[in-house]
Amino acid sequence: MGLGGGMVSKESARNLDIAEDLCNRRKPEQALPYLFKAMEDPNNLDAYVQMAFLMPTIGEGIKLLEKAEADGRAILKRYFSPTCFDDGNEYIGQFWTLLETRPYMRVLQAMVRLAFENKDYNKSAATMIEMLRLCPADNLGQRDWLGSVLLQAGRNADALSFAQVWLDPTRRDPDTCSPPRGGCTFEPPSQATLTKEFIEQTKKRSDESMVYTAALAAFKLWGDCELARQYLRIAAYVNPFVLAKILAKVERPKSLNNTPRSLNSPESAHDYLWLAQNLWMAPDVWEWANSDAEVKSYVLKKCSRRGCNNREVRVAEFKRCAGCKEVVYCGQACQKEDWKSHKPACKARQQSKAMYKAMLFGKSRPHDEDVPIVASTDFTSAGITTNFH
Repeated sequence: MGLGGGMVSKESARNLDIAEDLCNRRKPEQALPYLFKAMEDPNNLDAYVQMAFLMPTIGEGIKLLEKAEADGRAILKRYFSPTCFDDGNEYIGQFWTLLETRPYMRVLQAMVRLAFENKDYNKSAATMIEMLRLCPADNLGQRDWLGSVLLQAGRNADALSFAQVWLDPTRRDPDTCSPPRGGCTFEPPSQATLTKEFIEQTKKRSDESMVYTAALAAFKLWGDCELARQYLRIAAYVNPFVLAKILAKVERPKSLNNTPRSLNSPESAHDYLWLAQNLWMAPDVWEWANSDAEVKSYVLKKCSRRGCNNREVRVAEFKRCAGCKEVVYCGQACQKEDWKSHKPACKARQQSKAMYKAMLFGKSRPHDEDVPIVASTDFTSAGITTNFH
């Protein structure tokens, strides 16, 4: 389906399919002629998105996306209504649900990524805010990024306001399970300390992006206050992998992690650190995070062998299993003794990763794996890649 309801021509769609396949096989140069042909159809905005990631510079990619965004708005206004982007219109809140709007939303998502790569954090944040206005239910997962990008832009109060709205289920629309405007009303954040009940519920239902955003934003606004420490302790509990990397002063990831992941996993920690680790490495922030005993209790790992009570004295002291990278051992003796028990889960994790790599590079899925597949997309320097989980 082309933007604005117009059908993309078969020839344009065919050329885009060929180009995407070449990009997925790490052959972007060969994809270029097919993308130019696909872009001859003005409805094929996905071809512009793919091309934006193959431009010689990020700036040129952004200019191409700006053209696609303007064209997309014009077509949608012709197709739906001249006022379809205005607040109060029947279409606001329904973007992405309406199939005709999806290519336009993908253009915006690509803009978020390239603007961030270009360190234009205000532009990246503004684009996500617009996406959440158009689609408060956040089908494209922009809320996982926005808090960090607001912090990068120095908008600490807005970052905390955004995180607090999403962390409080009572502030969400019961029909959409999302707050008004996707959490982007940016009311003054609350400095009130959290109740014990709220802390326990937040530990059960939250992901690392919101609680780490809340902790850092509260610290930047009000220093070492009780609220900032409450959020920090929740964050360390929810995903200790983030703080383990920060406190060990491990180098920031150079790219996003395109491997299967579960909620609050090492892989999701990797992506959060790609977005925000530099903010946590500021000396005052690092010292604050390193000074909390409860945080350390979550971050310092216990040996994974049942019956061994050894615990790390220093962050990242123990070594992770080289296979699954999800369990740690205090030494080779414990790892060897635990292998029989750990082997099934370790092999299953490795098989899942092998399946993902096979699908990513266009190979057949291994026949001996009974693993459900969920596909998602991400933007890389080689264009759009599809991830199989």
